[in-house]
Amino acid sequence: MNADAASRLAQLALAAVRREYPHKLDHVVREPESVGHRALHPAFYGAFDWHSAVHGHWTLARLLLVAPDIPEADAIRALFDEHFAADNIEREAAYCRDHPGFERMYGWAWLLELARELARTSWGIQPLADVIASHYLAFLPKQAYPIRTGTHNNTAFGLGFALDYARAVKHQALADVIEGRARLYFAGDVDAPAQWEPGGDDFLSPSLVEADLMRRVLSPSRFAAWLHAFLPALPSSLREPATVGDRTDGKLAHLDGLNLSRAWCMRNIAAALSPHDLLREQLEAAADTHATEGLAHVATGDYAGEHWLASFAVLLLT
Repeated sequence: MNADAASRLAQLALAAVRREYPHKLDHVVREPESVGHRALHPAFYGAFDWHSAVHGHWTLARLLLVAPDIPEADAIRALFDEHFAADNIEREAAYCRDHPGFERMYGWAWLLELARELARTSWGIQPLADVIASHYLAFLPKQAYPIRTGTHNNTAFGLGFALDYARAVKHQALADVIEGRARLYFAGDVDAPAQWEPGGDDFLSPSLVEADLMRRVLSPSRFAAWLHAFLPALPSSLREPATVGDRTDGKLAHLDGLNLSRAWCMRNIAAALSPHDLLREQLEAAADTHATEGLAHVATGDYAGEHWLASFAVLLLT
């Protein structure tokens, strides 16, 4: 990540989070009403949908940390002053409190990741983060089985960022619930069907995000043993980047994000293994291949990808 790359990615994120339309509203109508999505979500109204707006703000917060002198820095600060005003965050919190299934768990995870990032700054979204943390505590004991898709509902992804947040802010009850559910859901998994990946609109690898979660939960020696039972070798389906047939199609454009998320997962997993582990070598090589392919297609020229891919690129690069 250099200053030029940070500036280009910041431009993409700034353009997205302030763009009100088009917008995909996920809203349950309980009574006759006439209200625009910006009234419901005064902080996270842009970037096509709520979760993309959330991680677009995370992108800008991370870039401001790693490259504070980029030309876009003042615009980012002005945006945060506006969007993170106390009244806006209270309204977002009230909405999420009244709609407990809203953005479960992908949006929840990114919101807590944003809160963790903002803890290093003068801005804060704690009332909203507290609501989301309470949703995890209420919902996870009721979820008997994990969701293993390669899209928004993936349980392993939803737990990973939340665990990072819980540990960072010392929310022990949240950390305990997440670690317990991770073990319940995934500790016994063997022989992941990774050869079936990717799905046609995946932006996450079900097998790799699960492994990325478990390296957070298990000790290094136990994680290595678990991983070799779960993923004895890296199949060609994971070694080769996904092919994107049409970057103007929002679902097919997910696969550009898959290449980026595979790369960061593989690097995280590899770093948790012994330097002498042969699987580590395979993961590192595949991560480099995926990173090269994914980073080449962040600025696609089409909003289908550009409203969110910068976040995945920044997560990979930082």
